[in-house]
Amino acid sequence: MKNLLPLLGLLLPLGAAAQTTNPHPLTARDLQQLRDVRDAHFSPDGQWVTYVVSQADTAADKGNADVWMARYDGSRNLRVTTSPDNETAPRFSPDGLYLSFLSSRGEGEEGHAQLWLLNRNGGEAEKVTKLKGSVSDYVWAPDGKRLALIIRDADPDSLTAVQKAKKKTPPVIVVDRFQFKQDVDGYLNKQRQHLYVFDVAARKLSKLTSGIYDEYSPSWSPDGKQLVFVSKRGDDPDRHDNFDLYAMEATPGAQPRQLTTTDVADSAPSNWSGRPVWSPDGKQIAFVEGGPKDQLVYGLHQLAVIPATGGTPKLLTSGLDRNTLKPQWSKDGKSLYFLLEDDRAQVLARVPASGGKVERVLDGKREITEFELGPKGQVVVVNSEPLLPDEVFAFEKKDLRPLSKQNDAWLKTVQLGAVEPIQGKSKDGTLVSGFLVKPVGYQAGQKYPTVLRIHGGPVSQFAYSFSPEWQVLAAHGYAVVASNPRGSSGRGLEFSRAIYADWGNKDSEDALSVVDYAVQQGIADPARLGVGGWSYGGILTDHLIARDKRFKAATSGAGIANVLAGYGTDQYIRDYETELGTPWEHTDVWMRISYPFFHAGQISTPTLFLCGEKDFNVPLLNTEQMYQALQSLKVPTQLVIYPGQFHGINKPSYVKDRYDRYLAWYDKYLKSGTTTAGGQ
Repeated sequence: MKNLLPLLGLLLPLGAAAQTTNPHPLTARDLQQLRDVRDAHFSPDGQWVTYVVSQADTAADKGNADVWMARYDGSRNLRVTTSPDNETAPRFSPDGLYLSFLSSRGEGEEGHAQLWLLNRNGGEAEKVTKLKGSVSDYVWAPDGKRLALIIRDADPDSLTAVQKAKKKTPPVIVVDRFQFKQDVDGYLNKQRQHLYVFDVAARKLSKLTSGIYDEYSPSWSPDGKQLVFVSKRGDDPDRHDNFDLYAMEATPGAQPRQLTTTDVADSAPSNWSGRPVWSPDGKQIAFVEGGPKDQLVYGLHQLAVIPATGGTPKLLTSGLDRNTLKPQWSKDGKSLYFLLEDDRAQVLARVPASGGKVERVLDGKREITEFELGPKGQVVVVNSEPLLPDEVFAFEKKDLRPLSKQNDAWLKTVQLGAVEPIQGKSKDGTLVSGFLVKPVGYQAGQKYPTVLRIHGGPVSQFAYSFSPEWQVLAAHGYAVVASNPRGSSGRGLEFSRAIYADWGNKDSEDALSVVDYAVQQGIADPARLGVGGWSYGGILTDHLIARDKRFKAATSGAGIANVLAGYGTDQYIRDYETELGTPWEHTDVWMRISYPFFHAGQISTPTLFLCGEKDFNVPLLNTEQMYQALQSLKVPTQLVIYPGQFHGINKPSYVKDRYDRYLAWYDKYLKSGTTTAGGQ
């Protein structure tokens, strides 16, 4: 139930003059000019770094992503692709001849991505796969002559396929899988995604795997003879989350061999843990091992290595009690670099490949979402800080040097609220981390209407990174408090597991503690408090307004209050039955976590409900139930449905609409008076 809030922005020329001479308070419209930067990778000679910039095409009312390149020395920044379609996943071939990327150009269906090659000696980009299915991942072989591709089967029942077949009536939907729904993908049929090898010179595609399971995250051995990949198999893979590593010769007809055999999830794609990677000598494979199956998403993700021939994995971070992700080997093979998640931060760390002390290479109050090691010992990171959106930086001499600079001009046009890390003390004495954002133009001694924002997940956290949502509220005169209650990541296994099968209990008390802190500091006006969140943030919002009367306005997005209604209607069937048991055998557990719906009569907070029409993650019916309950109770409420949208709201006009509606709702119920002096 991750909270998905894409950052979309209208692209402006780098170095362009600020649109206004004087910075102004941030608006929802300003966010349409914010650029999302990600996916940084070196060229083989280390002189260039390619990355992706996402933007909003406001005229077409859709998102657009393009490939950019920056010289590592910072002297140039070039936009490589300019089409109105998305280009993503740029990679240089190992011989430096090609820049590859994925795009749905000319496919007529968003998400139907094909592989494109751009010859760096000149010429237009060429679409080299013409599949009925879609390329979801790929990686170059060391020799630059082949690529490993993960290709998803075509959906014969999709509307596009029906239209191409000139059928007037879509076929009936028939499902027989244990998990039969998935957000964005919709109803699941027999489609799977498998591993292929593409010969660049011959333009020939060869299939390596098949079956009733999916493959993910391929990685080549240094000699280019083998591939390691991630899959979950067995008689019915839908019924478990036990991902394992498999290795095989990169030739058709070869049989995969299973490397990991425990019942934990290894390099699970749902955990964003990164692909498994071979050591430079090809003798070991590093990966991220998940927690035991009964811990689900609450379990720790630990860095591990395993012999390439199989055997017992060795955990390198077993005493750390923090999540690790995206490992990369040092060039000499003596150590592993990785991202380390900590309290409100995500930093770059390193550990000896044989085990030992973890060293924080790039620490601090920041969130690093990606990094890559260059061929000459360089390091680039995608880094964000509370007043800095994600950008690509070179990391050298223990300092960061900007490379992408995509949002520099934009930042000069807007005023941002100061962001301070805070800690509150929960009812049982537990310290709860969070942030306090002061309104733009803040004056000491005044009390401000204040909004508590709650993150999704629940196993996620608010980090030392740029939050457009906080800043829009702060620019509109609100103080913002953001909480990482129990259930959040970044504080270790027990902190995360504290809400296991007990949603809305301890985490409600934790969320309130940061509100209490802001009130005690004389910043938050206790008579004008609001609350809101998306996904699990919507769930916890519903709990708070059912348990506490202090909030005068709430916005609940894509949540669920009657969890019984989620069974069989969303994508979490494995999680439900593992964590909660079946509803008919453990009705008391299901009723306990469905507290907001069955105690709706205690709610008096005016609440705005929002959801995407096609959300299969936390479906619309759950939002509709709470809206209907408040209507019956004659509590002020409104329901906003975004047509055609899934769990994440992506259409630029809808993104702006959601922010505007947040502001209008909070204004209506929290700004009936003016700011008050402290003590009054």
